[in-house]
Amino acid sequence: MALGHEVLERTQLRGDEVVLDAGCGSGELTAELAARVPDGRVYAVDGSPRMAALARARLGERATVWVGDLLELEVPEPVDLVFSAATFHWIDDHERLFERLRAALKPGGRLVAQCGGAGNIAALRAAIEEVSGDPWMPWNFATPQETEKRLLAAGFSEARAWLYERPVTPDEPLVFLKTAILGEHLARLPEEERDPFARAVLDRVGGHFTAVYVRLNMEANAGA
Repeated sequence: MALGHEVLERTQLRGDEVVLDAGCGSGELTAELAARVPDGRVYAVDGSPRMAALARARLGERATVWVGDLLELEVPEPVDLVFSAATFHWIDDHERLFERLRAALKPGGRLVAQCGGAGNIAALRAAIEEVSGDPWMPWNFATPQETEKRLLAAGFSEARAWLYERPVTPDEPLVFLKTAILGEHLARLPEEERDPFARAVLDRVGGHFTAVYVRLNMEANAGA
């Protein structure tokens, strides 16, 4: 969640905006957004019913939370800001995603977001492919150039995207792999194969490792 806080820190707010958290998870960052717009309104959407339930419990009346697909996004009212952290790399169709986000914004509205970008966890992905023998990955790690082009094509008047690295060395490497990296891969396996698969990936990366997170940041303006 520290990476999400970095995005929040560069998001300037007056305090009266209408804000959408696109991919709110359990609502931790949504709660901070709500605290920053005491005279505004906060909406939050997540594709997971479990995450949305956690967010509702955390936020109460401070935000309106619902379960939904961002590729089919409809908002109760146009918003001043779409905020998102660690969500867009789970969505394959960024062209459609950015079209729906642009449609949710008021004239002059903004998108401020971060997700995994090109080169993210490259060594771990190579190890996963070696162990599985399958190039399938659940992530869409785009480049800044692709992202800027897609944002402008979706109707944003200005768009800027850039990458930076954030290395993470987990204290419990196997737990980290199972919970933070391999969730979708393990879900495809029978229960009895999951732990051996995770341990085989861990062996490939040398036991104790540093995951090199490459973050794709984006900022875009909806124009007049």
